Amino acid sequence: MGKTMQNKLVQYFSELTALSSEERQDIENSMMINKFPKGTYLLKEGQIARDSYFVIKGLVREFILWDGDEKTTNFFSENQWIISLDTLASTPPSILNRVCVEDCVLVIGNEKMSKELFKKHPRFEAISRMVMEKTFAGQQQQMTSFFTESPEQRYLKLLKLRPDIFQRVPQYQIASYIGVKPESLSRIRKRIAKQ
Repeated sequence: MGKTMQNKLVQYFSELTALSSEERQDIENSMMINKFPKGTYLLKEGQIARDSYFVIKGLVREFILWDGDEKTTNFFSENQWIISLDTLASTPPSILNRVCVEDCVLVIGNEKMSKELFKKHPRFEAISRMVMEKTFAGQQQQMTSFFTESPEQRYLKLLKLRPDIFQRVPQYQIASYIGVKPESLSRIRKRIAKQ
């Protein structure tokens, strides 16, 4: 993979804290970058999530199966982390599914690789914790919004914060994400267009 790919993760960490050239080099050297074709499952319900991912390129959809229907719970795109609570402890098999909606280029992280970096650079442990807290805080906010906001509010928030999603996934997945049927999404869109 090209240097530009590696620099994306280094750049992400550099925005959190100043890195020495040795630290930059070690992050780059420890990175395992893989390409995943569209349609690849990174996680299926019933599996245990052992890896975390950093999205360099592409889009991953997360969903659960509920009464035979797919309920979209998240979209992960460039410069976002895909981290499961499952990776932190010995937890039961996941109820989540994660599938590549587009061809993806992802950095794969796991406990073994992290431990090696932490041994050489102990402060990376605190940085890693910061990343996890930021990621989980985002997931928590998202979950809370599902219970406290109307589908229309969730739609408007998605439109404001992540407009690219609307060009990248089918409408029925957006409907599922905001918690409505596709026909209700059409009504929401018409109502907003009139305003």
